[in-house]
Amino acid sequence: MQLEEFVNSHAPKEGGKAFELENSKLLDISLDGDVMAKAGTMVSYTGDISFERKSAGGLTGMLKKKATGEGQVMMQASGTGNLYLADQGKEVQILELDAGEEISVNGNDVLAFEDSIDWDIKMLKSIAGASTGGLFNVFLEGPGHVAITTHGEPIVLETPVSTDPNATVAWSGNASPSTKRDVNIKSLLGRSSGETYQLQFSGNDGFVIVQPYEEVQPGQ
Repeated sequence: MQLEEFVNSHAPKEGGKAFELENSKLLDISLDGDVMAKAGTMVSYTGDISFERKSAGGLTGMLKKKATGEGQVMMQASGTGNLYLADQGKEVQILELDAGEEISVNGNDVLAFEDSIDWDIKMLKSIAGASTGGLFNVFLEGPGHVAITTHGEPIVLETPVSTDPNATVAWSGNASPSTKRDVNIKSLLGRSSGETYQLQFSGNDGFVIVQPYEEVQPGQ
């Protein structure tokens, strides 16, 4: 491929939407104001944009940061221009939340969301005893756009359903997980695998987003 052809074929797409995909792994945000993004995911930007790390929940957020490091998972990007985000080659999924719609996303799988989104980082008390590492989620309430990341193409399952915590990306605000622990599940070779945990989502009107990959959480 000729250099000029390469440059032209890989130039940014002409869009106009606030959140757009340049490709399946690269998010293009047309910024005019503020947006929240996962710290460390900026790969490039044009225009005049500044960045500031943010914690949710005030004092609670500070305590979470000291306990887990999750309290400062987000950064605020402010200014005008185009902001390009990516996270370790993961696939980017763009969701649009209406006013009052809620979704809970694993802190490791949040990429970005608009400033109109109400957000907080909360401890999942119902599964605090599980040694999954995924004890803190980012709770998001619309209206606005949200970008999340997945390893591969996700599947969306209706509740009730049980999932592997390390494959669970997000769930609807009306779905609340609890944990089930299996002890000493033996493999076909007769060896014990020790304790395993599953997330159990009850109810009949929620959904859970699951990726085809077991992602090791920070600290595991």
